[in-house]
This record gives sequence, C-alpha cells and structure tokens, in this order.
Amino acid sequence: MKKVVVAMSGGVDSAVAAYLLVQAGYDVLGITMQIWQSEDPDVVASQGGCCGMTAAEDARFVCHQLGIPHYVLNFRDVFKRDVIDYFAQEYRAGKTPNPCIACNRYVKWQSLLERAMELEADFIATGHYSQISRHEATGRLTIQAADNAKDQSYALYNLTQEQLARTLFPIGTMPKDEVRRIAAQMIGLRVAHKPDSQEICFIPDDNHVRFLREYFGEELAAGDFVDEVGRVLGRHKGIGAYTIGQRKGLGMAFGRPMYVKEIDTATGNVVLADDAALFVRDMIVDDVNFMAISLGAQAGERSSPLRCFGKIRYSHKAAPCVIRYGDGIITCSFDEPQRAITPGQAAVFYDAAGRIICGGTIV
Repeated sequence: MKKVVVAMSGGVDSAVAAYLLVQAGYDVLGITMQIWQSEDPDVVASQGGCCGMTAAEDARFVCHQLGIPHYVLNFRDVFKRDVIDYFAQEYRAGKTPNPCIACNRYVKWQSLLERAMELEADFIATGHYSQISRHEATGRLTIQAADNAKDQSYALYNLTQEQLARTLFPIGTMPKDEVRRIAAQMIGLRVAHKPDSQEICFIPDDNHVRFLREYFGEELAAGDFVDEVGRVLGRHKGIGAYTIGQRKGLGMAFGRPMYVKEIDTATGNVVLADDAALFVRDMIVDDVNFMAISLGAQAGERSSPLRCFGKIRYSHKAAPCVIRYGDGIITCSFDEPQRAITPGQAAVFYDAAGRIICGGTIV
C-alpha cells in the first residue's frame, strides 16, 4: 500500500483530497504545517488562511472524521526565511513578490517533501486545482492547467521533475462546487462551506504597508512622485508601498487618473503615468524552471524562438507570445502589449494544450 502525506490546511480542498486518497486505498497521513510566527495564542488564533490555530484544529477534526493520523509539524524557520523575509526584502527593493509561490516552492514542496521522505512516504498530496501529465515528446512531467476557474497551475511552475514525480493532486480536475458537494453530502465535513482564504496569510488585514513598517521597525523612506519626464508631482510614502499599475492608495489627487508605471530604486522615485503607458510587449525573466520542455540553449547562445502563451500574474489570461532562452534568462515578446508587467512577479509559459513549458521571475 502506497503511503501519502497530505498537506492539511484546514480547508475544504485538502480535506476532500485526503478523503479521495483514502477511498482510493492509499495509506494516508495528514500533516499541518505550523508556520505562524507569534507565540501569543490570541494572535495565532486570529491569523487567517492556512496559518492560524483554528486552521490546524479544523485539519485535526477532518483527519479524525476520516480515521487517519494527523500531525502538526514546525516549519516556522523556513517560512520566516524563505517567505516572510523574501516578501519584505523584495518590496523594499521596489519589486512585487508573490509569497504563495515562494511558500509552494520552499515550504509545501521542498521542506514538506523532505519530512515526508523521512516518514517513508511515497507521495505528498495537496488540494491544488491542477493536474500532472507527461509530455509525449520529451517524456518530462509537467503541470497542466485545470479546466475551471480555480486553476492554480501558475503558482506551481517552479516544481522540479523529482518533486512532480512524488506529487498527487486528487481534486485537480474537479470544479469547486463538486468538491464542496463531496465534503457536505458524502463526508459530512464541517469545513464543507468554509470560505476560501483571500489575503496573504501572514498579513490577515491585507495591509502590507503596515506589515513592512513593523517588519523593518521604521517608517518606509519617502521619496518623490514624478511623471515620465521627471517632473515632481508630490511626495510618496516609500517605494515599498507601491506596485506597477496601482492607482488607489497614492494618497493625493493629480487632476486625472494616474498609475504607477515604474519604481526607481536608484533615486527612490515612483514614476506615474496614464493607463496607456502601462502597456508593453517585452519582458525579461530569470530564475527559470523548465517543465514540459527544456530549451537547453548552450552558454552564450539563444534558443530558437518558441511560440507559446505567457501569463504574468495569477488573474491574467495567458497571452500569445514568442520566447527565447539563453544565458539563464528568457526574453519574451507578446503579440499584443500587456498591462502592468511587474518585476518580482512570476511569468509562466504554456503550450497550446495548457501545459507549463517553463516559468521564472520577471526582471
């Protein structure tokens, strides 16, 4: 009997994933990752998402209902180093990080998989809405976008071939309403109608400026709002408070809609412009991970152009583009200009079948 460690967040998705694995005859073990940083029980209990004490209690109760063991394991150090610290430092550098992608990479897979192997498990499983397939031409494993509104393939682009080979997505192709139906009608789980978490789990009030002030123990360094030719328009409250494409929260009126076009870390200026100025065709992507296809350019060379579909944020509809790889970076040119391409965010490239070719971080 194959043993599976299920990452139990306390939500309905991981609960149904565990249930389906039990039904399929696996030896299932539920693990909740303790990533909260505070020792104050009231603070821990109030944290949202998959971080709080309430989530761990929900996961424990689900495992009890399913008749499987449940453990809470301490991942606080790796979460602090690779998610929270990364998030804060990227914002201070004028970039817009994606902490969920970092958590997937370093916590849910790298660290959890290591623990699972210590427990002699064959696989880890999560409640992500994606599916794993094997590319018929290359033989490599890849993640294929789920054909529903909950597709989460974008946030999983940096899993390695070894990690994919030991990963299961039991609900990967199911619609969310079917998952809730199974939880309510077939299992009777109390988390069947638990709402999805929307905010960053370690910033439950969704105020990242407050978080950055508390993290660094000081106010963010103020600077100037400038237009595209460098004229000063006013003062801003620190480059860490802004992201490309932002309009709300600028703190002052300009007589017309103005958006963040660029964050200049050298001068500390935030460049504002009209919405039309946010649309560009080209971007550079580094820290590349290959899935379905390895373009395999030699050092100093560029691969042949590859037509595909590029996605520049979770909510972005993948758009037709051409990519080349060489010297560790991808150069991408979209067929049509895309709005607010943002340094620090992930760029993920898909083939026509919705399979991930590769992905990386927008420079």
